[in-house]
Amino acid sequence: MPRKKFVAGNWKMYTSLESAKALAMDIAKGLVGDTKVTVALCPPLPYLTAVAWAIKGSSVAVGAQNCHYEKEGAFTGETAPSMVLDSGCQYVILGHSERRHGLGETDDLLNKKLKAALAAGLEVIFCIGELLSEREANKTESVLETQLKGGLAGLTAEQMAKVVIAYEPVWAIGTGKVATPDQAQEAHAFVRKTISGMFGEKVASELLIQYGGSVKPDNAATLMHLPDVDGALVGGASLKADSFLAIVKAAG
Repeated sequence: MPRKKFVAGNWKMYTSLESAKALAMDIAKGLVGDTKVTVALCPPLPYLTAVAWAIKGSSVAVGAQNCHYEKEGAFTGETAPSMVLDSGCQYVILGHSERRHGLGETDDLLNKKLKAALAAGLEVIFCIGELLSEREANKTESVLETQLKGGLAGLTAEQMAKVVIAYEPVWAIGTGKVATPDQAQEAHAFVRKTISGMFGEKVASELLIQYGGSVKPDNAATLMHLPDVDGALVGGASLKADSFLAIVKAAG
């Protein structure tokens, strides 16, 4: 059975309360009756509940951009996975390069977060990807393997059904540079092969692997119809309804 494409919008630290609700509603309206592609929106934390309410009953899911690994406690400024779930979220993004490289999140930390998110009932979009220096040094595959084995350590095959992998070459995020179709397919095929070795062929064949990194309407169709690319994690282009809807349409 073919894997259903999954397109998620990562709004990062953009939008206001009103613009977030309006953007979400415009996207939900644009997708009425269209269920060919799974779609999720990941607004900033303060707007999760408002966005979830604004599009309640639509086919569009909501996700958070991060969560903590503890259920509760004295963790000022942090958000427990159960709180994310309570806010109306189905998904949480973990391991984005802006947190790995900008905020020093390690594979061990992300593994704890991932297990906590799954235990709380969330589905996880788990991001991996290499720096430009790592690609130029031909270390792409070793970096991806390290991130996968570290981040997914101790998970069961059953838990992997609730995990989506997002391959995001760090050099392509917000830079306007995009991996060539050959580069994207090669990386995605390697991810699937690695997952097969870790969890078995069935898990690997059913795993959704998104591409992320300057995805736009004009390159989306080419990328998302590669054999091992199952959708996209979209940054800047998800902040405008027209461009995001065009990317979703390209995936269908």
